[in-house]
Amino acid sequence: MTRRQIAHLACAAVVVATGLGAAAPTAGHHRTVHRVKPGASIQQAVDAAKPGDTIVLSPGTYRESVRITTADLTLRGSGVFPTVLEPAETPDNACAKAGNGICVTGTKDSPVEGVTVRSLTVRGFTKNGLWASWTDRLRVQRVIAEKNGNWGIAQERSVRSVLSHNIARDNGDAGLFVSNTTDTEAGATDTQGTVISHNRVSGNRIGVTVRRLRNLTVHHNEATGNCAAVFVVGDESTPRAGAMTLRRNHVHANNKYCPKTPRLPFLQGSGIVLTGAEQTVVAENTVEDNVGSSPLSGGIVLFKSFVGALNERNEIRDNVVLRNSTADVANRDTGTGNTFHGNTCKVSEPAGMC
Repeated sequence: MTRRQIAHLACAAVVVATGLGAAAPTAGHHRTVHRVKPGASIQQAVDAAKPGDTIVLSPGTYRESVRITTADLTLRGSGVFPTVLEPAETPDNACAKAGNGICVTGTKDSPVEGVTVRSLTVRGFTKNGLWASWTDRLRVQRVIAEKNGNWGIAQERSVRSVLSHNIARDNGDAGLFVSNTTDTEAGATDTQGTVISHNRVSGNRIGVTVRRLRNLTVHHNEATGNCAAVFVVGDESTPRAGAMTLRRNHVHANNKYCPKTPRLPFLQGSGIVLTGAEQTVVAENTVEDNVGSSPLSGGIVLFKSFVGALNERNEIRDNVVLRNSTADVANRDTGTGNTFHGNTCKVSEPAGMC
C-alpha cells in the first residue's frame, strides 16, 4: 500500500469517526420504565416520571384518576389482557374531583407536548373517560372509553393530535369530542393537522363531534348504533369552522333515540351532519341505513346551525349513501356554494341531487 493510499484511509477513518461522534446522543436523562400493579398508585408513578419515561400498567383494575402534566410521557396498559381504570371511591386529585378518568393538561403558555396514552380502558367516570386541554401532539391509541357520563375521549385547545384505533361506546354524549374551547365563545381554531382515524364509536349520543375547529381529518372510522354518527359544528363566530376532510368513514344504522336538549332537537337516524361549516370535503364515505324523523335525520345532512350560521362552500362527493331516511343526502340550508356530485344515492332533499 502506498503512502498516498494510507493517508487517504486515515483521512476517511477520521471522517467516519467524526460522523459517528456527531450522531451520538448527548448526555441526558435515561428513559425509565415505571411498572405499576393493581393496588399501587398510578399517580405516584406519573409524578415520579421524567420526560421520555413510560408508565406500564399490569393487567387488572385500578380505581383512580390520573393527571398527566409531564411532556413526552407514555401511559400504557399491558395490551394483551384488560387494563381498566374506574372511579375511586374517594376522589383524591383534581382530575378525579372533576369526574374524569385520565387528564392530560397543560397551560396556554406551556402546552404539554408529546404525551401518549394507549392500550387501556377508562370506564364509568361521571364526566369524561379521557380529557385533554392545552396539548400538542397528543396520541391516544387503542383506548376503550365506555359508559362515561359525558364524553368518552375529549380534548380542547389542542393541536396536532392523533386519536386512532380507539373504541368509544355507550357514553352519555359524544364518544370522541374535539373542540376549540368548552367554556368560552370563540372562533374556530386551527388544529394544525389533527387526525381522527380508525376508531369505532357505538351506542353514544353522538359518535364523533368536531366543534369550532379547522384543519383536521376524520377518516376510516366506523360509527354505528349512535343517535347521530358525526357532527361538524360551527356558529356565527369567526374564523368559521371547516377547512377539514371527512373521508372513507363507514356510517351505518345510527338509529338509537336520544331526547331533545336545550340546543338540539331529538336525535335519531343521523349519519354525517354539517351545521355552520365551510370549505369541508365529505368524500368517499359509506353511509347506510340511518333512519329517523328528526330535522337532523338522514344520510348526509347540511343544516343551518341553531344560532343561524349557514353552511357555505362545502363539497359532498363520491359517497355511497343508501337506505337513509328521511333522505340519503339533504341540503336543509340556505347557504351558498355547497355542491353535491358523484354520490350514489336514491332520495335527496331537494330532489335532483342523486
